Amino acid sequence: MGDWEINKPAGQCHGSGRKIGKGEEYYGALVQTEEGLQRRDFCSDYWESEKPDVFCHWKTKLPEHGQKKQLFVDDQMLMAFFERLEKETDREKVNFRFVLTLILMRKKIFKYDETRSEDGREIWRLRISGDKSAQGPVEVVNPHLDEEQIEQLSSQIGEILHTDL
Repeated sequence: MGDWEINKPAGQCHGSGRKIGKGEEYYGALVQTEEGLQRRDFCSDYWESEKPDVFCHWKTKLPEHGQKKQLFVDDQMLMAFFERLEKETDREKVNFRFVLTLILMRKKIFKYDETRSEDGREIWRLRISGDKSAQGPVEVVNPHLDEEQIEQLSSQIGEILHTDL
């Protein structure tokens, strides 16, 4: 799974090159590049003026020195990532979506209903827990990742979700 490498926050704005200061709000984003999804950080002033083209983004704050890692992606943002990946067929994105599914299941947001086969693929059917307004079931391709691949992806998703500068 060497093609799944999301970099840690760099502490500087990808657009302007300006260093992001401790306690400063900024935007973290995933950007589609020729090498796959890459994380890029943008200071708020650059973000507001340039509106960079990104796959998905979130707003966060660079922690003060000694401050604990802060989870800056809530359940709604995880669901937005998940939904944004729905029609993707690229292996990296299918794998990303599957691991997000496992995370959302562990958080009890999704409940597993059944598995079916379609065109040689295993499709998991899930429902959103307690959400009466949900538009029917959610389906996810199981890419049959092994334990090591799931652990690696989970770890790298964790790097995306936490700041550690």
